[in-house]
Amino acid sequence: MSNVYDVIIIGSGPGGYVTAIRSAQLGLKTAIVEREHLGGICLNWGCIPTKALLRSAEILDHANHAKSFGLTLEGKMTADVKEVVARSRGVSARLNGGVGFLMKKNKIDVIWGEAKLTKPNEIKVGPTSKPAVQPQNPVPKGVLGEGTYTAKHIIVATGARPRALPGIEPDGKLIWTYFEAMKPDFMPKSIVVMGSGAIGIEFASFYRSMGVDVTVVEVMSQIMPVEDAEISAMARKLLEKRGLKIITDAKVSKVEKGANSITAHVETKDGKVQQLTADRLISAVGVLGNIENLGLEALGVKTDRGCIVIDGYGKTNVPGLYAIGDVAGPPMLAHKAEHEGVICIEKIAGVPGVHPMDKAKIPGCTYCNPQVASVGVTEAKAKADGRDIRVGRYSFGANGKAIALGEDQGMVKVIFDKKSGELIGAHMVGAEVTELIQGFVVAMNLETTEEELMHTIFPHPTLSEMMKEAVLDAYGKVLNA
Repeated sequence: MSNVYDVIIIGSGPGGYVTAIRSAQLGLKTAIVEREHLGGICLNWGCIPTKALLRSAEILDHANHAKSFGLTLEGKMTADVKEVVARSRGVSARLNGGVGFLMKKNKIDVIWGEAKLTKPNEIKVGPTSKPAVQPQNPVPKGVLGEGTYTAKHIIVATGARPRALPGIEPDGKLIWTYFEAMKPDFMPKSIVVMGSGAIGIEFASFYRSMGVDVTVVEVMSQIMPVEDAEISAMARKLLEKRGLKIITDAKVSKVEKGANSITAHVETKDGKVQQLTADRLISAVGVLGNIENLGLEALGVKTDRGCIVIDGYGKTNVPGLYAIGDVAGPPMLAHKAEHEGVICIEKIAGVPGVHPMDKAKIPGCTYCNPQVASVGVTEAKAKADGRDIRVGRYSFGANGKAIALGEDQGMVKVIFDKKSGELIGAHMVGAEVTELIQGFVVAMNLETTEEELMHTIFPHPTLSEMMKEAVLDAYGKVLNA
């Protein structure tokens, strides 16, 4: 088996393995290097298993409100933490095996170990510094491992890891990252969540549903800081209604560890400090690109703030070397990594009509209860850019399907450029909005105008009707409000 390839991809997360598949489809001899698990963080420790946990939490929430649906459950519904975690891990294992199958199906060589760039178009694969992991998936005959490999094109897709604050470093016992938060061996009675981005809020929502006393501490003035302020404020109100405690404009300045608890010193903007004692603290203060020990410095690869600098097609400043996904910078989302990888490999292969990544059209989703989803600019950003805009809103409380589902809390908000009628932003909070947002993403990609959206027939009764009503509201034509 030759060690010479057209394309070698370092990392098998969503960006890496999807890029490998597209590369093989384009007729390029392809290999992928992985040091631990096929599917990367997203499939094994991020997107997928957290959604499995949140699904268990959602069912528990519904069960605890069965009476409002005219249903009576015998006895109290409780959560078996070991079974909840086991289901989540099982979902990941199933998909992990599926990635292995896709590698085999597309005749992609899987190289197990850690890769280092030794010179242009060459890598050396050595033993992994992670805990020893043997290939557990279907891979081509003759499992590849340590050695030197060359390729015309090398794509770095090594992802990211949790960021740690000095003095509050996770220890795996009292201070957790998402790794530990995802597979607790017991259910704490209380938790402090440091950070209110998607990761922090999703875990806060999950543990609250499990009956845990949860306090979220956020340094910014609003939770989910990247979201539209109006949507964030409504999400906060609904989360607090569920019993979450939220402290904004504050930071955890120090953590004292007890035998089986932590005490967080929370310093507010005005300098006041309060102490919060809880069983555990979840550190969710962002992630860092995995750029260390790759040999980037020796090759002169340009980096910025812990990420590899690329152009719109994934090219670095070094010929033949590319980067995609989290390691190439924000937004650090699995679907961004996948699309970025496809753009990169199609450009390499000379596919005609390949467009660079347009980050303005990347949707963001937070799967808490209630869900939050968005695409495009916020109202504040549009105004800061000096744009003359129209804003439309529609409440879940005016939608028949939402009321029938018992999910009448939420809002759909749209932002249009007043002059052109271009949809430049869409923001939602409420049930299933992570599924609804794609309708607006498609509309933005097709450069749909408000007129075309108004003439689109939405099925009734559906939650999606709120999308049209919000558009109508922006132009003073709302019908059912």
